[in-house]
Amino acid sequence: MVIMATPLHYSETTAKPHVAVVSSPGMGHIIPLLELAKRLAADHGCNISFLNITTQASAAQTKLLSSTEFPPNFHVINLPEVDVSKLIPPDSQIMTRLSIIVQESFRCLKSVLLDIGKPDALIIDLFSSHAFEVCKELSIPVYSFDTASTTLLSLSLYLLTLDKEIDSDIEFVNLPEPIRVPGCTPIRTEDLLDQVRKRKSEECKWYLLHISRISMAAGVLLNTWEDLEPITLKAIRENPYYHNKASIVTPPVYTVGPLIKETEPITESGNECLAWLDSQPPDSVVFVALGSGGTVTSEQLNEIAWGLEMSGQRFVWVVRAPTEFDASGTFFNVGGDINDPKSFLPDGFLERTKEVGYVVSSWAPQSAVLRHRSTGAFLSHCGWNSIVESLSQGVPMIAWPLYAEQKMNATILVEEVGVAVKLAVDLRKGIVMREEIKRAVSLVINNGGNDDDDEEEEEERNLGKVLRLKARKLKLSAEKALRKDGGSSYDSLTQLTNDLMVSRISS
Repeated sequence: MVIMATPLHYSETTAKPHVAVVSSPGMGHIIPLLELAKRLAADHGCNISFLNITTQASAAQTKLLSSTEFPPNFHVINLPEVDVSKLIPPDSQIMTRLSIIVQESFRCLKSVLLDIGKPDALIIDLFSSHAFEVCKELSIPVYSFDTASTTLLSLSLYLLTLDKEIDSDIEFVNLPEPIRVPGCTPIRTEDLLDQVRKRKSEECKWYLLHISRISMAAGVLLNTWEDLEPITLKAIRENPYYHNKASIVTPPVYTVGPLIKETEPITESGNECLAWLDSQPPDSVVFVALGSGGTVTSEQLNEIAWGLEMSGQRFVWVVRAPTEFDASGTFFNVGGDINDPKSFLPDGFLERTKEVGYVVSSWAPQSAVLRHRSTGAFLSHCGWNSIVESLSQGVPMIAWPLYAEQKMNATILVEEVGVAVKLAVDLRKGIVMREEIKRAVSLVINNGGNDDDDEEEEEERNLGKVLRLKARKLKLSAEKALRKDGGSSYDSLTQLTNDLMVSRISS
């Protein structure tokens, strides 16, 4: 069932809801929550207080929130920086580190919420679940915004039960069969998110704690739309498991996506990149970007370069300095790294590919690149924001998952949605080889072909066209979901605004 907006007649003197919004650090969470807040302000008249956690914020996060022009009913409030140096062990992973940062930053949350006039609601991301206790004391309803797929949400809610049912010595990844999530497509254990691979780890404990608190929310906002994840949405809304006190009672869900950057500040290097794209044929360029936190090793970087060169296809490549151990190596310092591609790319690569390739150091205007008519494919780490951005622009994908839940996202794109091909890792070397990169890039980008192609070549050539067609159908459905004349996602936010007004009046 789609949440539809119900009419509510406001008096001329009735103020629209005041909504506070907060995200844990990390551009993958900040960006969609910021876009959600901007949409509530611009399209639905809500007064927004965006609470910014400044502790260990990346340069990119600070720049985004300080340089963006917001409407008069939108205010950014910086939470005081706190010292967590003695609380976070040096070897802590992302989930643990984020959870402690948020926990300590929220020690002032009660006073901040009172100072801004006790908002009608607080919208949080998954890792900000510490807010529930404070908001319960203040009688402020909390809405949880899910920055990942609905598929991950359904799996995570089921893991709460599975964690109680199986022996504590058995790891989820060692289960003999795929995990049969109620009402959903089974999840292969090798596709499980990193945070739950070791059940006794701090990462898993924090993750399951945050998930267990979702039932305390007044609603769950999803960065998706009805046509992108229909099976999972139906399951969460209708399957008895998700509405059973013995397992977990899932709050009402609101599909509010796609939430992507409509506009963004473009740097001089960004303008140069877009100008280069202007001179390329339609659907001819593969955009290579591995997310705000993604990095690869020197050996892997070398294979990417050779694979792109061997393919002969046009490309825009966002390059970061390699790291040897951590695929999420730039999560906390994105925007602050300084790279010189010449120092780590193969000798002569830039010169040899200058006619067909454009290399960008560290950061590119991703939304603008994906929106450009010349972009024909997106080689991506499969973070959910990147998926939503790509499909909203009708761009098929080459899936290269690196960390977190990205393996599961890649499988969804290939096997359920049918808009991507997945790169195969060489199991002996543990990396994706240049021949595989060449194959995938050529497959998705190449729209040509020869009369003497054999049957296999013809099938591969047609697959690229099929992927593009499916992606473009999703672009149309995304546009429909956002329409102000009955779009499902637009109506969901209207319903949320109405619900907050009714709640305020009744209280």
